[in-house]
Amino acid sequence: MINTDIFKKAMSQFPSGVTIITVKKGNDFKGMTASAFISVSLNPPLILESVSKTAKIHQLLINEGHFAVSILNENQVEVSNYFAGYGKDGFEPEMQASEGYHFVKNSLARLSCKVVQTIDAGDHTLFIGEVLNAEVEDFSKEQQQPNPLLYFNKAYRSLKSKD
Repeated sequence: MINTDIFKKAMSQFPSGVTIITVKKGNDFKGMTASAFISVSLNPPLILESVSKTAKIHQLLINEGHFAVSILNENQVEVSNYFAGYGKDGFEPEMQASEGYHFVKNSLARLSCKVVQTIDAGDHTLFIGEVLNAEVEDFSKEQQQPNPLLYFNKAYRSLKSKD
């Protein structure tokens, strides 16, 4: 069997975007940072999030059956850290609510999803969500669109443009 540390190191060599998953709980919401996110299908529009079974929102995802995804930009490292449990004292991310879903304000894109399938995958569950609504942040011409926030080799990264 493969050594866990070597497997983790190998997987850290694959760069990924950073998302925040939120689930409504009563009048409030719970959220987590996730980089295991992919597009699955265009018709119907499906995405996949991989969530640890020990994550605080794991059971909420199963119980509620709906979730929101915010795709973070390079200026939202603090937001990612907050939802990963490493937030600075006093920091609260700016959120916006829409049709019962909670999103990170100024994220690059926002998706409202309903869980259509769960797949047991070792110590994680794969949540396949049908995208009910998608929004892309409309940056003004004066404000250049920020790059996506990336995670690679255990550190946040950003794209560099080739101007």
